[in-house]
Amino acid sequence: MAELFLEIFCEEIPARMQAKAERDLRDAVLKGLGEAGLAVETSSSMSGPRRLAVSCTGVPAGSDDVTEERKGPKVGAPDKAVEGFLRGAGLSSIDEAEVRSDPKKGDFYVAKRTIPGRATADIVAELIPDIMRGFHWPKSMRTGRGEMRWVRPLQRIVCLFDGKIVGFEVDGIASGDETEGHRVHGRGPFKVSGAKDYVAQLEGDGHVLLTRDVRRTKIDAEAKAICEKAGLQLVEDKGLLEEVVGLAEWPVEILGEMDPVFLELPPEVIQLSMRTHQKYFAVRDPKTGALAPNFVVVANIDAADGGKAIAAGNRKVLSARLEDGRFFWENDKKTGLDAMAPKLGKIDFKKELGTVADKVERIAALARELTPKVGADADLAERAARLAKADLVSEMVYEFPELQGVMGRYYALEAGEDARVADAVRDHYKPQGPSDAVPSEPVSIAVALADKLDTLVGFWAIDEKPTGSKDPFALRRAALGVVRVILENSISISIKEISEAHLSRLLVQDPSDTDAFAVFHSDHTVEYKVVANLLSFFADRLKQYLRDQGQRHDLIDAVFALGEDDLVLIVKRVEALAAFLDSEDGANLLAGYKRAANILRAEEKKDKRAFDGAVDESKLGAKAEKALHAAVAKASDAAEAALEKEDFAAAMSALASLRAPVDAFFDGPDSVMVNADEADIRENRLNLLNMMRAAIGTVADFSKIEG
Repeated sequence: MAELFLEIFCEEIPARMQAKAERDLRDAVLKGLGEAGLAVETSSSMSGPRRLAVSCTGVPAGSDDVTEERKGPKVGAPDKAVEGFLRGAGLSSIDEAEVRSDPKKGDFYVAKRTIPGRATADIVAELIPDIMRGFHWPKSMRTGRGEMRWVRPLQRIVCLFDGKIVGFEVDGIASGDETEGHRVHGRGPFKVSGAKDYVAQLEGDGHVLLTRDVRRTKIDAEAKAICEKAGLQLVEDKGLLEEVVGLAEWPVEILGEMDPVFLELPPEVIQLSMRTHQKYFAVRDPKTGALAPNFVVVANIDAADGGKAIAAGNRKVLSARLEDGRFFWENDKKTGLDAMAPKLGKIDFKKELGTVADKVERIAALARELTPKVGADADLAERAARLAKADLVSEMVYEFPELQGVMGRYYALEAGEDARVADAVRDHYKPQGPSDAVPSEPVSIAVALADKLDTLVGFWAIDEKPTGSKDPFALRRAALGVVRVILENSISISIKEISEAHLSRLLVQDPSDTDAFAVFHSDHTVEYKVVANLLSFFADRLKQYLRDQGQRHDLIDAVFALGEDDLVLIVKRVEALAAFLDSEDGANLLAGYKRAANILRAEEKKDKRAFDGAVDESKLGAKAEKALHAAVAKASDAAEAALEKEDFAAAMSALASLRAPVDAFFDGPDSVMVNADEADIRENRLNLLNMMRAAIGTVADFSKIEG
């Protein structure tokens, strides 16, 4: 057993591509070796700004011999058939073949051929060039040496098996055993004999930290340490940390200073300027929690002056960026959101749904309608909705699209708007992902729901829904956002009623009407399909949300089958149903229900009719069926009363009382034969089972429940 080591060295690989490329290369090598019959005991991989490397240990010296069998024609077959068999099997004479017998088909020829195994070095020499030529990069280029595409021009390839060079050539680059270290501190070249030697030399004289984990740990720890030494605190940014891990082979953390005058800018502008353009970490004053006039830059060089010149240079570059930000900030404040809003009429939201200004009008109307449901001030909600999109035309958001909403809040506060209006302008986009918080203030809730519901109803109205993995307008995210806002704020609201009412704003009542809000002629059939389809989409998002919370999918289906569209009530019902079925009474009642439902289904199919008539008490002869009838009537009344009060636990408890009479009906000493010989008795008993099924079905569709 030996080690296979591979390094592909090239010019700078974009940071965002490195981690995936590292995984993909390792997986491709392991897959190729496995398909060649070469097992690997352990594997590891490394990546950095200029290299991808894979190490596989416990690799055999060669693949095993493989024996193949080829079935031939019957004994006595025509000469041409035999000759073709010999050519295909690589035999010179039919005497080299075996004769085997089959009880049904008689004697036939079989050729056995042993394919000798191959040396691992020979397999690798073919495998690696194939992997490299077929390797996928999000963006790649040709260097002019050949036809192969790689992310950046190749410079070296190290490929060693058992310490010896595996010889091949890719795009004019011959494999070898030499690599390079850091451009400044330890370029080399370094002659390596394997992975251990490679790591020792490059992390020593080569001044290259080879693994992402090592670089990440160093950057994070030392950035925090230099801040703490200065009495400051690093603003953690996992996304930026992951990016700078791919920018520096030998990371050196430097604390820089910026002009304090820029702290007058909103902190989000400062942080985004640092992060997006310069890859700097922001720093805060731990005493106040506010940003400090400092930053941390991760250099790729250990400067002789301790990084003073680097810090000074970065200060100048950052000052230029922030000066632009200050210019945008001052200009936008002078303009104001009210003056920005009319410009939205020049921006298309979606051709069939009008401009962003049209969308704002719809959001404003819907937000106002939602205020009684969410407990918000109607005037404030409408005002916030009319300002919510205005910052899209601001100079700051044009430069930094990530600040949409955030800058709107600042501009609203600068103009003296109510803080609730300003917060709603910022928060109406939320939540934008599973880790994003939902709005909790009533005005913000109203505008956030209105914005997302308008988008969803609009796209469903023009029949542009997500398909497969394609969702260019983030409609799944919008629907999940609605679900989270409603549930996490416990808002009792009918999605169906809201959708139907809002859809009316998009309908053409008169074919000659050119109202921008209207997208098709009013047709009740079309309206019904649009809303029904949208509700189904919401159901799928709610299922996803509840599954993430640990709820069973079949219980969600059982509750949804009732047609309820108040998400809060649906969740309460699912929770109560789950608790009920976890009890012994619930589990046994489910079994009894399914038994009754199966009998009914079979008899309804046989008779081609439903057994939904009233139960005739005079025809209830057996003690068990009388007891079941009484228990169902009592439980049904109790369950309905509990459901009216939205007390789902009490409704489930009422159903639990059916467990004993159902058991007695089917399996007790006085058990009942449903399919009695007398037709009227049979029908009455089937009506009784239907009565029981209907009573249980008021809390959930038990036919959807597994088990």
